[in-house]
Amino acid sequence: MKHASIFKTFLADTINLNDTRVKDLETSIEAIKNAVRSSDWTPHINGWMPHGSWAHKTIIKPVDQREFDADLIVFVEHVQEWTAAGYINELYSALRSNSTYKDMVSRSSHCVTISYSNDKKIDIAPCLTNRTFPSQLEVCNRTNNTFERTEPKLYTDWLVEKNSFSGSNSFRKVTRLIKYLRDIKESFTCSSVLLTTMLGYHITSTDQGSAAFADTPTALRTIFGRVDDWLQLNQTKPTVNNPFLYSENFAEVWTDDKYSNFRDKFHTYREWIDDAYAEQDPNESISKWRRVFGSDFGKGEVLEEARSVTKSAVDFLKNGSALASTFTGDLVEAVQRFGFQILPDRFYRLPYMDKPKWKQANHQISVQVRANLHQTENGPVIAPVTGTNPLTSGYWVHFRAFSGAGIPFNANDYKVYWRVTNTDEAALRANALRGGFYDPETENGRWEALAYRGVHVVEAFVVRTRDNRLVGKSEPFQVVVG
Repeated sequence: MKHASIFKTFLADTINLNDTRVKDLETSIEAIKNAVRSSDWTPHINGWMPHGSWAHKTIIKPVDQREFDADLIVFVEHVQEWTAAGYINELYSALRSNSTYKDMVSRSSHCVTISYSNDKKIDIAPCLTNRTFPSQLEVCNRTNNTFERTEPKLYTDWLVEKNSFSGSNSFRKVTRLIKYLRDIKESFTCSSVLLTTMLGYHITSTDQGSAAFADTPTALRTIFGRVDDWLQLNQTKPTVNNPFLYSENFAEVWTDDKYSNFRDKFHTYREWIDDAYAEQDPNESISKWRRVFGSDFGKGEVLEEARSVTKSAVDFLKNGSALASTFTGDLVEAVQRFGFQILPDRFYRLPYMDKPKWKQANHQISVQVRANLHQTENGPVIAPVTGTNPLTSGYWVHFRAFSGAGIPFNANDYKVYWRVTNTDEAALRANALRGGFYDPETENGRWEALAYRGVHVVEAFVVRTRDNRLVGKSEPFQVVVG
């Protein structure tokens, strides 16, 4: 399912740089301009231009409270006898002389950077307008002490055009989504300019008004699929040229290994996106989109579903049985009285249950879970966990996985991952719904403390260690806590 409204909320609340920080950035930029103008930096200034993600409107909120970057170009007249390195060094010295910026400024190959503690970095790059002839723009490479051609305005205009072809700001939204995916996964490397250019090359004028860009999730699926198809045709690192400066290949930053990894990861995420888009069960679809974009996707819907699923199970029971029509208890009492069969199918497809990340082996084996009750962790066994009678909060349960033949899985050959999902109001209030995967402990087992009243679910996923393939999954094991 597309969940277009969830994508809209996700972009607004999680991905887009908030208005307060945008306004603060604009204030900082104006202050920097004034500081440079009033300094003794020699070049005559012809103008300023935002550049990079800020100018392209693809800037995103930093993940995990990190700093964000903004780029500013200062267009200047050429100073006779100055070298390329001189423009950077002299600008650095001028800002170092300013009482506001003296402890905030640093320099790199192409720019001077002002760092605002735990907030942002602003890169100021000198760009010469007339060193050779008026129409040629050049930036300065301090490391090599060379001048390099550039076309920042034409490149920005190209991206604006691509965004107009996609309609509804889709290109910018998709770029932000994929940059966010890159930042939360940290499984591949790809600079923002390289990523944005690759995406831009896969939108054309024929896309205007097409169904392939009907909404944000559809546009994401379309662009991601096109780029992946192109990547799969290029087994070795391709060139990704600046569309207005073919001597500039943005893909040069990739090593062969980094490109191969990017290509593989991009293909995997394309499969996940297609799977989430095609899934027709609403909860399953949200869960699959969360596999792509993490736990902040659809978090409002997740909490609502967690709040409503136990009530709906009791309502289902009342509506389905005349005997139960007068039942007034909660889910724990309902399961104790009527059995696990009263749980609806959606109980086992909650949107906050993480989807398995392993590829399935061709041959699947039977997996069953057994559990024992203990008064303390690692304490003696009290009794096997069976049936619907509620267990006592504060006790412990130890889970183990067995094959259909009753043989435990050898830890040298298999690794058993445990998905633990809590439900009901007590876990919700404690922000302890969970739903993620946990590594095994001794002998592929898992210890869990009983803490929240409700009906909870534990599942075993058996992964073969030699090829990291999922070879089997247990049925849900229900744990009732009183």
